[in-house]
Amino acid sequence: MPGSVAASVRALESPRLHMGEVAYRSRVRVERVRGPLRRAMLPAEAEPVLFGVHDEVADHYGVARGSEAEHATTLDYVVAAAAG
Repeated sequence: MPGSVAASVRALESPRLHMGEVAYRSRVRVERVRGPLRRAMLPAEAEPVLFGVHDEVADHYGVARGSEAEHATTLDYVVAAAAG
C-alpha cells in the first residue's frame, strides 16, 4: 500500500477512534399501504402518520392529484424537522 493509504488504514484501526454510547434509538415502523402511500407508527403519536405524494411530487411520479396518496411527503417531514 502507498504510505498515505497505509497511514489512513492505521488511523481507522486506532483504538482511540470509537463511537460513543448510543443515547437514543428511534422506534419507528413504516408500512407500505399501496403505491406511494405509507403508514408510519411513531413513538409519541397515538395515531399513525400517513406519508404520500402531493402537487409536483405526485406529477413527477405519475400519481393523480387528489388521490388517496395525497399526503405530506417524507421530504416534507425531514425539512420541517431540520427547520424546527
